[in-house]
Amino acid sequence: MPSTPDPQTTANELHVLADTVERQRERVASLAEPYLGSDREDVVATIHEAERQLLMSVRALQRAIKTLH
Repeated sequence: MPSTPDPQTTANELHVLADTVERQRERVASLAEPYLGSDREDVVATIHEAERQLLMSVRALQRAIKTLH
C-alpha cells in the first residue's frame, strides 16, 4: 500500500522552491537595469516579461503551500 504523502514535507519543499524562484526572478530583473533608458527597450521588455512569468510561478507555488495548510 502506498504511503500517504506528508503535507508539511511537501509544503516545506514548495517553500524552498518558491524562495529559489524568487531569487532567480530578482537576478533576471537586475539584468534589465543597465538597459533602462537606452535604445534597447526591446531587451528591457523581454527581460521584464521573463520576470513577470517567474513572479507568476512564485505566486502559484505560494498558493500551493497555502492549500496544504
